[in-house]
Amino acid sequence: MNTNQIAQIALYLGLLLAMAVPLGRYMAGIMEGTSWVVHRLGRPLEDRVLRLAGIHPRAEMNWRQYAVAVAAFNALGVLALYGLLRMQGLFALSGPQFPAPSAAMAFNIAVSFVTNTNWQNYAGESSMTYLSQMLGLTVQNFLSAATGIAVVFALIRGFARHSAQTIGNFWVDLTRITLYILLPLALIVSVLFMSQGVLQNFSAYRAVSTLQGTTQTLAMGPVASQEAIKLIGTNGGGFFNANSAHPYENPTPLSNLIQTLSILLIPAGLCFSFGRIVGDKRQGWALFAAMALALSAATLAEVVAEQAGNPILTTLGADQKVQAIQPGGNMEGKETRFGITQTGIFTVVTTAASCGAVNAMHDSLTPLGGLIPLLLMQLGEVIFGGVGSGLYGMLIFALLAVFIAGLMIGRTPEYLGKKIEVYEMKMVSIIVLLTPFLVLLGTALAVSVSAGTTALANPGPHGLSEILYAFSSAANNNGSAFAGLSVNTPFYNVATALAMWFGRFAAMIPVLALAGALAAKKRMAASAGTMPTHGPLFVMLLLSTVLLVGTLTYIPALALGPIVEHLIMLSYR
Repeated sequence: MNTNQIAQIALYLGLLLAMAVPLGRYMAGIMEGTSWVVHRLGRPLEDRVLRLAGIHPRAEMNWRQYAVAVAAFNALGVLALYGLLRMQGLFALSGPQFPAPSAAMAFNIAVSFVTNTNWQNYAGESSMTYLSQMLGLTVQNFLSAATGIAVVFALIRGFARHSAQTIGNFWVDLTRITLYILLPLALIVSVLFMSQGVLQNFSAYRAVSTLQGTTQTLAMGPVASQEAIKLIGTNGGGFFNANSAHPYENPTPLSNLIQTLSILLIPAGLCFSFGRIVGDKRQGWALFAAMALALSAATLAEVVAEQAGNPILTTLGADQKVQAIQPGGNMEGKETRFGITQTGIFTVVTTAASCGAVNAMHDSLTPLGGLIPLLLMQLGEVIFGGVGSGLYGMLIFALLAVFIAGLMIGRTPEYLGKKIEVYEMKMVSIIVLLTPFLVLLGTALAVSVSAGTTALANPGPHGLSEILYAFSSAANNNGSAFAGLSVNTPFYNVATALAMWFGRFAAMIPVLALAGALAAKKRMAASAGTMPTHGPLFVMLLLSTVLLVGTLTYIPALALGPIVEHLIMLSYR
């Protein structure tokens, strides 16, 4: 680790903070209806759209109605996207024409994009038409992101309100998030990408002659528009199979910086939205500080692990020393235009969030370099996390942290003036234990049946890591992968789709139930015995709770996978 690498990490965090604070203020105003954007520009359009759909713009929902709306809307989204993909070959549009994917693949893709996972077991440039990419995948990028943001604002209202029976209106929230937050940001980022050379056209694929005298087909398409929302909405699904390692998706170091900032922009901004809405900005700063500390530590560890290189490659004759003509370290699977530091930042950012976009091959990371993104997902993706899901996940851990602290001092735990009692802790327990259950169950099943093990390209500890990574990515709605596992099989299509669906919506329902219970509670005045939840002590308690729950849950699987890989690698030193 040198000064230049530290400076790059510090620059990224500084830029993220500088943009997140005003965005958080803007989003709070939008969702509370106090922004001039809503009052003067959007209200007439918003009201017309909602009334055409038969929705009263001023009517609110209790948590059950909100949960039914979320589940029904996204179930219809799966059906619509599945139907479009299965009829792909019937619709003509400019660009290449491809046959419809199989039923199992279409089901997996539909669930993947609706759940904000964007797990891709296909190569977009050789299997998806322009219509499928735009009307199917890109639309769901917007809607799945808007769903996650809507749910976190419902939970925030639960903390902010008292003696209330409602937590907002899902349809109003969905409309405002899409019109006033996601669309403007996606438009700005799309233009920035196009300025850097990201494709945006409807041209036919082009055949060009190579220097070797052969012919190569270059894929075209409306890439920038999908690329922007894939990152802004922490979706992750790339237009091309190589994702953000493809020069048409991520051509320059500046486009790479814009991409990494785009991934965490809304998740970081939501911390400050939370502080403003609950009436205590310090609460938002405390959450941001906890997330930023964990992100910094993970990024430093990732860069150090990759810069150290792989001694096994050294025994095969690879030179991994830093020299004037090469960066050294483990450059396998990385783009030379980004290098180890920018790859390390991207790897941590995309797995800390539920994005899953990649600018390098995660399967080529060193054992410890692969352990870090795997652990970030298994912590519940609460280190900023996905849009909406990251913050509500961290708030769940905040409730668990104050509960543990309350037990230690013999007091009923409180958070933001709300008593945390039996019902709330039941919901917290369900949410915290759900994804580990899905990950470990899926992994155990996959290693126990031939349909799971025959898809492995790498036997031994790394094969276990690949399967563990696949189900960690699916259940936590990330979407990145260790590519040595061939997941386009009936078994993995169905198994990962079920993990994605339940990992997303089986967690959202108890979150909304928690929001309803908190909104109905009376707010208690702070007393001398109230634990402050905005200072350094709480930040450390919160991080300790996240690490304790996450690592203890997965220790056996991690020990048999990436940790054994690391010990094998060390034996070659």
